[in-house]
Amino acid sequence: MHTDYHIIFPENRFADQAAERGIVRRRERVHAAVQLGAWLLLCYAASAFGALATRDASDFYNQLSLPWWAPSAGVFGPVWTVLYALMAVSAWMIWRGRHDSALDEINVMPALQLFGAQLAVNALWSWVFFAWNLGALSVVTILVLLALVVATTIKFYRINQTAGTLLFPYIAWLAFATCLAFSAWRRNPNLL
Repeated sequence: MHTDYHIIFPENRFADQAAERGIVRRRERVHAAVQLGAWLLLCYAASAFGALATRDASDFYNQLSLPWWAPSAGVFGPVWTVLYALMAVSAWMIWRGRHDSALDEINVMPALQLFGAQLAVNALWSWVFFAWNLGALSVVTILVLLALVVATTIKFYRINQTAGTLLFPYIAWLAFATCLAFSAWRRNPNLL
């Protein structure tokens, strides 16, 4: 004769359900961590591609006639490290919302495509400025980048306010970098 132990010991049924929920939650956390890792990898891969153009950037940067408010070359690495992390977390938050019925992929996928476009232009800018020394084109490129980041931020903010807000420091830094690139181009016609 078979006896359902959940009838005799109902607390075991609840324990089994709790254990299943715990396993599901653990899987969800692992899945979320893997997704975040993928976004970090993507953003830092774009950074690495751009960094290939900046191997001698410090020497080149120090040769430029720059305004008094220009930071030292050593500031850029730490700032960009933080900005790429913020970009990755922001994109990950949007990615995680793609199956939310209130958001659906109609809103999320165009926002992520815009994010991908700005990431590509971001990587390209280092080549235009540091490797190819094209001053005017670098200013145009960074203006396009700034416009793409503002558009991405607006789309992200409409989907997830926290994700959009995480891109605010990126916009601020790009606005500063745009002024710096323009000034460097105008002050260094022989180098840019």
